[in-house]
Amino acid sequence: MSGAGKKVADVAFKASRKIDWEGMAKLLVSDEARKEFASLRRAFDEVNTTLQTKFSQEPEPIDWEYYRKGIGSRLVDMYKEAYDSVQVPKYVDTVTPEYKPKFDQLLVDLKEAEEKSLKESERLEKEIAEVQELKKKISTMTADEYFEKHPELKKKFDDEIRNDYWGY
Repeated sequence: MSGAGKKVADVAFKASRKIDWEGMAKLLVSDEARKEFASLRRAFDEVNTTLQTKFSQEPEPIDWEYYRKGIGSRLVDMYKEAYDSVQVPKYVDTVTPEYKPKFDQLLVDLKEAEEKSLKESERLEKEIAEVQELKKKISTMTADEYFEKHPELKKKFDDEIRNDYWGY
């Protein structure tokens, strides 16, 4: 097996172990998203299986004696010599070292964005709960009760009254 093919197969196998398919599936809400996700997972598994089977095996050695009997040794020896002289260049990965730091930085940025998003989501959920509570109580709430929860508005209105500013 070639070095590049083996490396690709190894990376794909390691990646498949790190993917939390069930965790991602729990985040999906629509049926269409679930169908697309299932399709993505099937495609990933097919590619991964192909990589594992096709590129993880060494090719079977050529039985030169079998061909010598059927074709003749002179022609087979010529082919064997040509076959043995073929040098497959070793794959040298020059791309990964260049992009690995960028990818690692993206992962760090992603974690920071995730934490920021979770904090913002938490803040918004609290705000939604406050608005829903206010919506329930608004019809029976007095101005003093409202200003108790929003002292900045009370200060603003008091300043407007004190400065004789009535909005026109």
